[in-house]
Amino acid sequence: MSDEPYDVITMGRIGVDLYPLVTGVPLAEAETFGKFLGGSPANVAVAAARLGRRTAVVTRTGADPFGAYLRSELRGFGVDDRWAAEVAAYPTPVTFCEIFPPDRFPLYFYREPKAPDLEIRAEELDLEAIGAARVFWMTGTGLSAEPSRGATFTALEARDRGGVTVFDLDWRPMLWADGERSRVPELYARALGLATVAVGNVEECAVATGERDPWAAGRALLAAGVELAVVKRGPEGVLALHRDGTVTEVPPVAVDVVNGLGAGDAFGGALCHGLLAGWPVERVLRYGNAAGAIVAGRLACSSAMPVLSEIEEVLG
Repeated sequence: MSDEPYDVITMGRIGVDLYPLVTGVPLAEAETFGKFLGGSPANVAVAAARLGRRTAVVTRTGADPFGAYLRSELRGFGVDDRWAAEVAAYPTPVTFCEIFPPDRFPLYFYREPKAPDLEIRAEELDLEAIGAARVFWMTGTGLSAEPSRGATFTALEARDRGGVTVFDLDWRPMLWADGERSRVPELYARALGLATVAVGNVEECAVATGERDPWAAGRALLAAGVELAVVKRGPEGVLALHRDGTVTEVPPVAVDVVNGLGAGDAFGGALCHGLLAGWPVERVLRYGNAAGAIVAGRLACSSAMPVLSEIEEVLG
């Protein structure tokens, strides 16, 4: 394997997604399911790899057949799985989804008694590789429990705000223990102070900043320490505020939605690609929107991630 720095290293959640193969059917009535690699950081690594980037993911699976499946899928998608280790104490997570297009996709997470990806430990990290990566991507879920929380902050500190360090706000309240949710503002503020880019939808930005207005939330994210705040507004498009005072708004790409899950991860992979390419923010966001639209028009997440030619075709 190359000793050159990775283009993108992501860290955090991974699991097996099980989706009914017929849309509009409740789980109780579904009879056939598709099995896919899932978990936002894993999907972002896949999305960036599909765009030609050298990627890796820092995560953990169970020591079980589903864990072996996930590592095989990562390798098949061109994502380095060297840091996707096994944790014998916990099973690989499984997530079921109900698919009711265009805008209802309930998720059912099976991550008990604890997800292996929350067992990432600081002393196990390759801090040299994380520090050297051109983009490092972490998520809010990684802050939800120890030892993952401490490991995530150790990784962020190793970055020393070097390169592009992305905080995916990734607010999944059901993945936080009741007693830990009160710490979210404190933990998110600390992570924002160590990141250079923040990405989230309106709800996630509100959780991070207390501001529901997209412009106010973007300004609050900048005040917390990042250089670029990206607020995803669904059918209203994407808003980005830069520390240099630049404000960019990009409309969405129209699509007949099949499954909205995974669209944000496709956006994330394209965001990484565009930032690495040094593109203007508007072009980066347009590529991200197009990538997200492509995935929203497909059933799967990881295997639906587009290549550059598909994005360029959508953009004309």
